Amino acid sequence: MTVVAQKTGSDTAAIRPFPQVNVPESELTELRRRISATRWPSRELVDDQTQGVQLAMTQALARYWATDYDWRRCEARLNAIPQFLTEIDGQEIHFIHVRSKNENALPLIVTHGWPGSIIEQLKIIDPLTDPAAHGAGPSDAFHLVIPSMPGHGFSPAPTTLGWDPVRIAKAWLVLMERLGYDRFVAQGGDWGANVTQELALLAPTKAIAIHTNMPGTVPADILAAAKSGAKSPVALSGDELHAFEQLSDFYAKHLGYAVEMTNRPQTLYGLSDSPIALASWMLDHDKDSYEMIAPAFFGHPGGLSRDDVLDNVTLYWLTNTGIPSARLYWENKLDFFDIKGVAVPVGVSAFRYELYQAPRSWSEKAYPKLVYYKKHDVGGHFAAWEQPELFCEDVRGTFRSVRATK
Repeated sequence: MTVVAQKTGSDTAAIRPFPQVNVPESELTELRRRISATRWPSRELVDDQTQGVQLAMTQALARYWATDYDWRRCEARLNAIPQFLTEIDGQEIHFIHVRSKNENALPLIVTHGWPGSIIEQLKIIDPLTDPAAHGAGPSDAFHLVIPSMPGHGFSPAPTTLGWDPVRIAKAWLVLMERLGYDRFVAQGGDWGANVTQELALLAPTKAIAIHTNMPGTVPADILAAAKSGAKSPVALSGDELHAFEQLSDFYAKHLGYAVEMTNRPQTLYGLSDSPIALASWMLDHDKDSYEMIAPAFFGHPGGLSRDDVLDNVTLYWLTNTGIPSARLYWENKLDFFDIKGVAVPVGVSAFRYELYQAPRSWSEKAYPKLVYYKKHDVGGHFAAWEQPELFCEDVRGTFRSVRATK
């Protein structure tokens, strides 16, 4: 990694180094005390996760978190990465900025989602900025910008209303201009997918191409049917039917967290008061991610380890961003999966265990300039975190076609 000399302007437009992370030991001691003092409910009355995050798994998580988990390891990892702060539209924004040694590298801004953070992207920094060291060609290099969305992690909670995906995208345009990137590409999943698509809609001459691992491709009538629990209004192919069934199941059984955060985020005081309330709320995002994560706390890690999961949850806890991050759902007026009208070149990664695995047929209709599509038999919602090698291959493949025009 190399740290770039940053541009600065007026006081409000200045880019400042982010201070080294050094959480007081007293805060870590208090975290462990609160975990150990958890008042546990009775066990769920079923043998699966249909009633929610299971007691045995949560207690295994708590034992590890309170005794063996080492935040200082994560802290050292964060401190080895160049990070900065800047104020945009009255909001302090934290971001990672790593320039490749290849000066012809393509600027790329990557946006996380919920319940994610910059922790999601740590595994992709080296492969994207130094591809030659990871089996790819030097011409695939990127200058990488990874912001923390307002109210997530090291970007503090907004003090004014209106910080929705559109406003975040507008802030990212300012950020990239402030860093000297007049033309760039963008990537995102979850909320980051919405922000990334908005970048392409707001400034297609600046955000010249995008990649998404949670694309907006679902035809309006099919999306309406999935939301209502109705049958598909049209005949569907195998991949389309699978996607429709995934969406129907998600809307019927696994959207509880989003309903609460969309309507009453401030009610979730437990996210600020109890580490276990925070962890269980975050782990209940989607059933496939939970089924991939839970075995890690019994000694059988899948795509994510215990430390991966707890690094992210602990960042939320230490920055007290459980409720501030939830308010993004309240602010949002967009759908996640509908067609947005993106006209720039687009790459789609369709991971098997995403909330829905976007079919090629829908992707081609939603994105007139689809330049890359890859269907994967593995991987889920947190693709950059869980399947970084496949993710990086797809990002490189997407943007090869636009490098010559940057």
